[in-house]
Amino acid sequence: MNKISRRDFSVSLTGIGLAGIPSLGAAQSKDSSYPTKPIKVLISVPPGGTMDVLTRAIANAVRESLGVIILDHKSGANGNIAMEAAKAAEPDGYTLLLGTMSMLAMNPHAYKEFRVDVFKDFEPITLASRFELAVCVHPSVPAKNMSELVAWFKANPSKASMASYGAGTPSHFLIELLAAETGIKIQHIPYRGATPALQDLLGGQILVAISTVGQVIAAYHDKRLNILATTGAKRSPFLPNLPTLVESGYPKLVASAWFSYLAPKGTPKSIIDKLNASFNKALQSREVRAQLLTNGMYPEGSTPAELAKIMRDDYAYWGRASKLLNFTVS
Repeated sequence: MNKISRRDFSVSLTGIGLAGIPSLGAAQSKDSSYPTKPIKVLISVPPGGTMDVLTRAIANAVRESLGVIILDHKSGANGNIAMEAAKAAEPDGYTLLLGTMSMLAMNPHAYKEFRVDVFKDFEPITLASRFELAVCVHPSVPAKNMSELVAWFKANPSKASMASYGAGTPSHFLIELLAAETGIKIQHIPYRGATPALQDLLGGQILVAISTVGQVIAAYHDKRLNILATTGAKRSPFLPNLPTLVESGYPKLVASAWFSYLAPKGTPKSIIDKLNASFNKALQSREVRAQLLTNGMYPEGSTPAELAKIMRDDYAYWGRASKLLNFTVS
């Protein structure tokens, strides 16, 4: 059986003639007045989820420096529709993309037809937040930890199924990785988002799922579902009494997801810098931090270069995972 090793995860102006100075001054003036109209952020899921919460909280926090931010929901194809729309937008700072790890690091490997180059088509702005996932079971499942769940799957192969919040998402990848690690044939049940998957889990239509910590933590505290493990390298501070998959005997199964802001390639550096400063300041505000932490997300913030490195590192890791699993989404 193949095992997957986790990774230990200027423009210089010279010789400008007098004739070139007016156009340079006009460009600087144009960029310095940015923005002069609402900024649109493309989001890859319907309203109401954690991505929506994240974007609305930050939009409110940056109103003073950036003005009005409009959320444009372009759901479908695990974010590919939103990415293609962002790629085609004018690089003027008025169309941004809220990108996820699955969109930028997983989709390029998972989809046979992928019409975006995440490194050539976008300008990184900042890493917005990180979050972990959780292995959840309906209370009727007789398993209190991962060992008992695996034993239950082996004893009941017809019930060996797990739901994800979408084909090609981190939850889907983790299901396939768990199947490879345990040697169990696990049926994958994809949902169009974490909310409908949670509703069916609570209703007993599905018995096991991998979802985001923020999505399921309230139901866990209300004892409407059980969480067997979380997926980070360390225990989740939101669920410190629960083990990770690493502690549960699966040292190769580590995954945290993230949200980020990007702009179409060619967006002026002065605009990227202003967006970066505004978003990073918002992520440190009390209101935004409280909103994100309430939803199981850690506020982050980064330089564009730091986000670019995170993208490349995760792109490489999930590329290796895809090849080892022969993982594709039609």
